[in-house]
Amino acid sequence: MEIRIATADDWPGIWPFLREIVAAGETYTWPRDVDEARARQMWLVPAPGRTVVAVDRDGTVLGSAKLTPNQLGPGAHVANASFMVAPSAAGRGIGRALGEYVLDLARADGYRAMQFNAVVAVNTRAVALWRSLGFEVVGRIPEGFRHSAEGYVDLLVMYRRL
Repeated sequence: MEIRIATADDWPGIWPFLREIVAAGETYTWPRDVDEARARQMWLVPAPGRTVVAVDRDGTVLGSAKLTPNQLGPGAHVANASFMVAPSAAGRGIGRALGEYVLDLARADGYRAMQFNAVVAVNTRAVALWRSLGFEVVGRIPEGFRHSAEGYVDLLVMYRRL
């Protein structure tokens, strides 16, 4: 597997699993019926943000992440990131590899910390991964997410210094 900066040519490999993940309504605060044009605009972020992809030897996109400032102006020294792994590639360490890569990228870009604003509390695999990479829960939004199967569940704000 290789992780690299995404190009516009990677979008056709990202869109199918991004659409599937968002439509499931279990982990992302995006509209479940987001159309392709809007999703592309939201995922392939402009500078100073960056989008990366994890690709297999044959070029298949296995996962992707985006890195952006969490806030503008005086808050731009704290990064934010989002991650998606193709369901067909789950359990292969791609999320961890993307997480480590993006943390290194954020450090190299001069960010002082990283914050996740909306980690779905019942997404136990993601919460465990982020904790293992040094993130801690610094806030909880009670019933901040309407999960497609579990109803209203909490959102976590997770943070770590870089």
